[in-house]
Amino acid sequence: MMELETNLGTIQRTFPADSKAQVMHVPKRRVISGDSSNTAYIEALLDLFTVCLGTMVAHLLFFYGYLRQGRQVPYPGWQIALYGVAIGSVFVLSLERMRGYGPGSSLLGVRDTERVLRATADSFLISFAFSYVSGIPFSRWVLALNLLVLPAFVLAEKRLFVSVAQRLHRFRYQVRRVIVYGAGFTGRRVFSILCRSPRLGLTPVLIVDDDPRIVGQVLHELSYDHGRSQTVTRGPITRSLIEQSGADAVIVAIPSMDRQRFQSVIEEASAAGVSVSFVPTQVMPTDHEIDYADIDGLLLATWHRPASRLAYQFSKRVLDTVLSAVLLVAASPLLLLLAALIRLDSRGSALFTQERTGKDGKRFKMYKFRSMYVEAPKYSYHPRSNEDPRITRTGRWLRKTSLDELPQLLNVLKGEMSLVGPRPEMPFITDQYTSRERQRLWVTPGITGIWQLSADRNYQIHESLQYDLYYLRHRNFFMDIAILLHTAIFAMRGV
Repeated sequence: MMELETNLGTIQRTFPADSKAQVMHVPKRRVISGDSSNTAYIEALLDLFTVCLGTMVAHLLFFYGYLRQGRQVPYPGWQIALYGVAIGSVFVLSLERMRGYGPGSSLLGVRDTERVLRATADSFLISFAFSYVSGIPFSRWVLALNLLVLPAFVLAEKRLFVSVAQRLHRFRYQVRRVIVYGAGFTGRRVFSILCRSPRLGLTPVLIVDDDPRIVGQVLHELSYDHGRSQTVTRGPITRSLIEQSGADAVIVAIPSMDRQRFQSVIEEASAAGVSVSFVPTQVMPTDHEIDYADIDGLLLATWHRPASRLAYQFSKRVLDTVLSAVLLVAASPLLLLLAALIRLDSRGSALFTQERTGKDGKRFKMYKFRSMYVEAPKYSYHPRSNEDPRITRTGRWLRKTSLDELPQLLNVLKGEMSLVGPRPEMPFITDQYTSRERQRLWVTPGITGIWQLSADRNYQIHESLQYDLYYLRHRNFFMDIAILLHTAIFAMRGV
């Protein structure tokens, strides 16, 4: 599913299925309110201030060590502030060009981090080039230090901004109440975006579904752990249900909904005086290879297979080779210690090899630290819990900390895996793949990815396909860096 502002269309009128083609009018209130632009302006000003502050901090960090040796003289405060405003302006304009101030948040915030990294790189390159060409004196080392300082400052500021906005929404400050109709993955995406996108000014008050098997289940937002949740209410959407919930809008998050059922939602919403938005019907099996364009009010969908990008593939391979080599050398004492602990805990080799399916269906031997007893079947579904009797005592700790994955750095060095990508599955699973699931094999599998960061990592890989399809659509060098940063941060937090 694409970003909320792209995929949700607000119904102002629709035609019933009868031959009279009667027009049904729904109140002309937009679900995605124009008030979000005010929030975007505030956020842009905060970004500008944060970049200025970060530039000053970078200046102090660099010159503090040299001042004691008397080798450098710091620039006047007004000059640093002027450079900070210039760099901040480039940063904000770059972020705006990438739709960084759009109303919707990205899946797990990964694309938001990617945009901040891109904007930082843009501001550095433009500032460095301008400083070199103009001859205006300013330390280029300070500009380089900004590459580390600015992302940390801006990401912390944005996290604080979202936290404050969410607290204001709890007090019903500039927030509208929304019913999400549909409890599948699309509905869960919509629910998560509403929860984590304070710029929208929308809060989900109900999740409704007609499937009796889903009714009563607790639906969690897509996050690093089980955050905000909502119990699924029995459908269908009715005027009384809308009025009882006090909702201002209904979002239909069932792309495959038939015309008659959709028409019923429109009629009930119209009777209750609320607007309806919906995720457009997808004529293709998934949306990661579909681009949408609004042409004079006509939504045009174009299917394409992601093109091969040599520059991205080359930079990704360089990153994989350098980082995996450095990590293997740095972690070598830890690797030896873990191998010894595994051997002491249970009999058998410390290293475990297993055949997995890689890019384009090619098989390879994947390395892991052994976390289960040698008697356990080599090829079977992964344990859903650390209490599984197949797992050793040391293995429970290794799996919880993901340290059992460290030997896969050898696979990355060999080019069989990447640091970032979909997890490789066992052949007996990939042999049963549908055409949609086989799209995971279009790219090199990885050690970490969006699925591994989510709370759904506790389920089987093939049960959470949408994470990998999202990555296939949006992957680029900066997204890979963003995923690695998120992995490092949340690994340190023990998530």
